[in-house]
Amino acid sequence: MYEPVEFAQKFLVGKLDFMQLPKSVAVHPTCSTRTMGLAENLVKVVSICAENVVLPEGTNCCGFAGDKGFTHPEVNASALDGLAELVAPCREGYSTSRTCESGLTLHSGKPYFNILYLLEESSRKR
Repeated sequence: MYEPVEFAQKFLVGKLDFMQLPKSVAVHPTCSTRTMGLAENLVKVVSICAENVVLPEGTNCCGFAGDKGFTHPEVNASALDGLAELVAPCREGYSTSRTCESGLTLHSGKPYFNILYLLEESSRKR
């Protein structure tokens, strides 16, 4: 099993042709991505696909804690307070966890998706 960033770097980046898309996007390294030491790798992978990448300062853990954000939404809201302002210039955001992406979408006002969607979009034959 591979973490999505690690998988992308190992199996996709060197084998596909990527086009840097003309958009600004936010990225959110999950707690496990950070623990594995892959936060910078996430930014590098997304930078291959988008012209401008924003890693919001001060936004570390999203506070969703697996599925706890569904039963304790106040933790997620507190962890992401101020995120909307930090990602205002971005069109969308990317991460590697669907539950994190749910909370990030709710509190940023921007849609968040898995990075694999961006990799697919930027490597699509034109």
